[in-house]
Formats: sequence, C-alpha cells, structure tokens
Amino acid sequence: MEVKKIFGTFHKPERTALDFVKYIGPGLLVTVGFIDPGNWASNIAAGSEYGYKLLWMVTLSTIMLIVLQHNAAHLGIATGLCLSEAATKFIRPWLSRTLLTTAIIAVVTTALAEILGGAIALTMLFNIPLKIGAVLVLALVLWMLYTNSYRKIERWIIGFVSLIGISFIFELSLVNIDWVSSGVGWVAPQFPHGSMVIIMSVLGAVVMPHNLFLHSEVIQSRQWNIKEDAVIKHQLKFEFMDTLISMIIGWAINSSMILLAAAAFFANGVHVSELSQAVEMLKPLLGRAASLVFAIALLFAGVASTITAGLSGGSIFAGMFGEPYDIRDRHTSIGVGLILISAVLVIFFISDPFTGLIISQMALSIQLPFTIFLQIYLTSSKKVMGKFANTTFGNVILWTVGLIVAALNIMLLISVM
Repeated sequence: MEVKKIFGTFHKPERTALDFVKYIGPGLLVTVGFIDPGNWASNIAAGSEYGYKLLWMVTLSTIMLIVLQHNAAHLGIATGLCLSEAATKFIRPWLSRTLLTTAIIAVVTTALAEILGGAIALTMLFNIPLKIGAVLVLALVLWMLYTNSYRKIERWIIGFVSLIGISFIFELSLVNIDWVSSGVGWVAPQFPHGSMVIIMSVLGAVVMPHNLFLHSEVIQSRQWNIKEDAVIKHQLKFEFMDTLISMIIGWAINSSMILLAAAAFFANGVHVSELSQAVEMLKPLLGRAASLVFAIALLFAGVASTITAGLSGGSIFAGMFGEPYDIRDRHTSIGVGLILISAVLVIFFISDPFTGLIISQMALSIQLPFTIFLQIYLTSSKKVMGKFANTTFGNVILWTVGLIVAALNIMLLISVM
C-alpha cells in the first residue's frame, strides 16, 4: 500500500497525553464549510423568523456531519488515499471520471457562494462594488494557496475560525438570550408553519461534497506509518476526537447565529432574509460596533471557506490523475485555479447575488448524493479498506444518514426550482 509523504516524514506516534494536540487542524478546516456564508444566511433567517424553535436543526445537522466526515477521514487514514484518488484507483475510469467531474462542478458553485459572501462583506465594510470585491477575494485566496504551505494555511484557518467565534461571543454579550427556550430548541424538533424551506436549507446544505473530499485529503497531514494496524487504530481514535471537537465548535458558532437573530430580530419583530439586511438592522438595534463585527466575521468566513473550496478543488483534480494534493504539482495548481477563477467568472454573469446563491444550492443538491454514496461504497469495500472496512452497524448508520441528507437535498432542490 503506497503512503503519501507530501506532508512530511511518517513515523510512529508517541503515546503521550499531548499526542492529540498534533491532530488538531483537519477537523477545523472542515468546520469552515459548516460556517460558510450560505449557512449564515439560513441561520439568520431561521432565528429572525422563528426565534429559538429551529435550533434543533443545528444539533441534528452536526450529528450527521460528524458521521460522514469521520467516515471520509477513515478512508484517508486507512488507505493513504483521498476520496478522489480512491475513486480513480478502484472504480472504472468512465464512472470515476464522470463522478469526479460533477464534484468539480459542485466545488465551482460552492466557491461561487463563498466568494460572494466575502464580496458582500467588503461591500458592507468599504462600499466596494460586488464584482470588484469578488476579484479582491479571489486575489487574496489565490495568493494564500499558491504561496503558503498546507501547515501555514491550516494555521490561518484556525485563526479565522477563532476570530469568528470571538465575534459571536461579542455579539451575544449585547443581547438578552432566553436560555430556557434555547435549551428546548436545541433538543426538541419543532416545525412551525412555513418553516420547511429553511429547515431543508440548513439540514440539507450543511453536508457539502467538497468537505468530504477535503477531509479525506487533509487528514493525511497528520499521517503516521500506516503499515501497523495498532497505529491506524490509534490515529483513528485521535482523528475522531479532532472531528468531534471541531464539529462542536461549528455547532456553537451556528447556534450563535440563530441565538443572535432570535434575540435581536425576532424579539423585535424584524424579519431578515439577506446578510446585508442583517448588518443594516443591527445598527439601530445593537449599535454600530455590532454591525461592524458581524461584517468582519462574515469576511473571515468568506475568505476561509473559499480557501477550503480551492484546496478541495485541487485535491479532486489531482486525484483524477492518481496524484495527491501538492500546490507545486501541475495538476493541483491547475485544479485550484480552475475552480476559483471559474467561480468568479460565473459571478460576473449573474446580476443578482441571491440568484447566484440559489444556483449554488441547486448544484450541491444534485451532486451531494453521488459523493456520499461513492464514499460509502469505497469505505464499505474490503478491497479498498481491508480489515478497516465499515462494519455492518456502521454501514446501517452511514446509509441512514446518507439517505436522509440526500432526501433533504432533493426536497431543497424541488423547493427552489
């Protein structure tokens, strides 16, 4: 079994209490996709329209995300291959190329939404025209991806996620939260009249195709010698802890968005459907500082999620040629540029940002089931995974979650057509 050495020399891990710290990072990269501008819009709409009643969506979506992302990382650890490489190696060429091409298209639409989020934030902060803002976000992200090593990018992402979290702690300090109602909202599913579109948009869009490809790739930045079963089991344990903690952080940030919208907007009878509207409405309700911090956090989210879209796009494209992600390699660098530049070009042909977000959600809704079931097929195969293939119980859980996510995305697709 080949082992990729792109991220460093592999060695046997030391069994110390601090060993887990070495694994922190990959999960947080995935978390960025969980708190991207698309999620912001859905969460703000949920809180402003229905108060604390839809908090349970964040809890359920986080559980589903943990299951699928851990399984994607499982593939990377056990095989030394990312999802794209594994598909190229173990699936017939015509089928793998077709599936991976649809995944690339999905990543382009994902990047479109992420870049739009960053551009919207620049418009809020500096009154920069949307299309110029999109070009500025593109330039910054390309510079970061082409000039920084993976480890440096990972540290940038951790910093972005930390700043977003701090921003919402500040925002929540300005409002009065009904913690009893929010506690009920987190665990008790409720379906207020007219809420199904928002419920589907949050639950159906939280698991994104590019994040599954990305997690199977970046987990190998922590790769040790995978020839020993004991080492693989050790790594799987710490990977799950990283995924669990990272997803809980994502759960907290997404919950904070709904809490803020419920306390600031719903409590005052203000209905918000767009991010720019949220910033404007925060000024009279909570002051200029609140709206400024909100816009800055959105900018961080847009840039960070665009970076992860570029990483995953490069990984998928390189994997089609049986290669790992390496920004110095021709296929990876072409893939990164192809994804991000294509997304900005699409933005230039869209007059309405909301239309762009709808297009991105439709593309994700169509493609996501293919990625989920491709992943489950590969991780269930003993030919691919050996003794680390999914157990029967694990497959039941994965297929259940996969079918739920697929059904929600199909329902979301129907609702926006």
